[in-house]
Amino acid sequence: MNKTDKSRDDLLTELRSAYEGGASIRTLVASTGRSYGSIHSMLRESGTTMRSRGGPNHRSRRAS
Repeated sequence: MNKTDKSRDDLLTELRSAYEGGASIRTLVASTGRSYGSIHSMLRESGTTMRSRGGPNHRSRRAS
């Protein structure tokens, strides 16, 4: 394992921890300077369980 691999593994671990702790992908984009797509891909690669879209204010539609 070279230094780049270690750094990437560390980043994957940090991103997963932050995301699972409640950080949004957009927050991670702002803090890392990476693209939304790259953050999403790295989270998936790290085995993160992705949340549904919409954030904390998202409500399921109810049949009326």
